[in-house]
Amino acid sequence: MVKQRFLALDVMRGLTLALMILVNTPGSWNHVYAPLLHADWHGATPTDFVFPFFMFIVGSAMFFAVRGLQQLTPAAQAQKILRRVLLLFIIGVLLSAYPFTQPLEQWRVMGVLQRIAIAYGFAAFIILYFGFAGRTLISAVILLVYWALLNLAADPYSLEHNLVRQLDIALLGESHLWQGKGLAFDPEGILSTFPSIVNVIIGFEATRVLLASENKTKALSQLFVAALLLIAVAILWHNLFPINKSLWTSSFVLLTCGVAILWLLLLVKVEESAVANAIKPVYRFFEIIGKNPLFIYVLSGLLATTLYLIPVGDKSAYVALYDGFQRITDPYLASLLFALLMVLVLWFVAWVLHKRNIIISL
Repeated sequence: MVKQRFLALDVMRGLTLALMILVNTPGSWNHVYAPLLHADWHGATPTDFVFPFFMFIVGSAMFFAVRGLQQLTPAAQAQKILRRVLLLFIIGVLLSAYPFTQPLEQWRVMGVLQRIAIAYGFAAFIILYFGFAGRTLISAVILLVYWALLNLAADPYSLEHNLVRQLDIALLGESHLWQGKGLAFDPEGILSTFPSIVNVIIGFEATRVLLASENKTKALSQLFVAALLLIAVAILWHNLFPINKSLWTSSFVLLTCGVAILWLLLLVKVEESAVANAIKPVYRFFEIIGKNPLFIYVLSGLLATTLYLIPVGDKSAYVALYDGFQRITDPYLASLLFALLMVLVLWFVAWVLHKRNIIISL
């Protein structure tokens, strides 16, 4: 059976992956343009949409995978899903721990791939065993229960006292959490992973509506209205449940899903428009890097860390390369050029895999 391709999805995946590399590997974290940084706490910058877009895309891609899963027995389905969850989680832990210089008791347990693993696993079972009404109800319950749970804390939306942090400390211990905000707090915490399941489910639903509908114009209109409704509810809910990427609040889920749908619709419309031929090279660029997303993402983390390990004089190769850009331009532009170089290097790897028709997946 020939695998169905969805060009707009392939391009969105590649674009999201390229942006993820761009924001994760600046030449210097002290010199980054504001839109390429996460919001400090409440609110959202363009960078805050990158990870939830990827979660949305996981759900979108699941539309194709589910048809294969449905042909298996329930036991085989569970085995395949849980195997992928376990492998993704282990790869995420090992990637965080590389180059393995810290003792095991300080390894970070949660992270980007770990969140994807857990959300994918729950969403896969929900999509397999519930219809549209059931998936909608479960999604609503997840978002509302998460809101209620966070409000059990005395200061529910603060960095120090939120329930996400308290639960992670209780279950994992402070030494196994991210320390980037000056204290133990993991933006990919255990509890805050559960609302991200809804990002995956909505990604699946958006793709199902687009590709399973016989009336494409009607499907596009329905999704456009749905996206605007999600964004409107998110903005209104923000007054009670702040939009916050670090806590992955329910309002943040709705906002990012609404914007993700709009991006997907835009890519579909541009692909079908009069300028389709003119933008083919751009679409091709992102399609290629998006064909092996897991491998390229892991490689990007390994590449950045390895560059820090290679000595160049009294500096690391990472710093020396950034300094090279700094000699020809200001620190902020140099930092951006460094990040763009990382994207191009990894795109070249993706191109080599593409030319050899190699797809690396779990």
